[in-house]
Amino acid sequence: MATSSDFPQMLREADLRVTRPRVAVLSAVHRHPHADTDHILGVVRDDLGEVSHQAVYDVLRALTAAHLIRRIQPSGSAARYESRVGDNHHHVVCRTCGVIADVDCAVGHAPCLTASNDSGFTIDEAEVIYWGLCPDCSSTNSS
Repeated sequence: MATSSDFPQMLREADLRVTRPRVAVLSAVHRHPHADTDHILGVVRDDLGEVSHQAVYDVLRALTAAHLIRRIQPSGSAARYESRVGDNHHHVVCRTCGVIADVDCAVGHAPCLTASNDSGFTIDEAEVIYWGLCPDCSSTNSS
């Protein structure tokens, strides 16, 4: 897991200038996986003081383009950001409270992950979102 001292080097390796907002946003995403923009903005403001919404949006866009973070957007949800990149993992989303967790790729026979007709594409990733109830909401619903 990356630490705050790793973030400037990560930015340099991605050919991005090291700025306080970029380091703060990257740190916020690492500390708060699957956070939306508003949550990240609040964390960055706690760290830096005043920073504009637009600045955070711009940094999130730059970090996503540089593959330092990943943007996900489950149906009916605001965009979320995570620092787990470079692997083909998936997500599980609670239908009740909206909490999101990482799920490693399906193992074994998984025909739904192999396209029946790839239309000539060379497929290198599949995005799967599992939906259900998290443990807290499951126990609430069964009570």
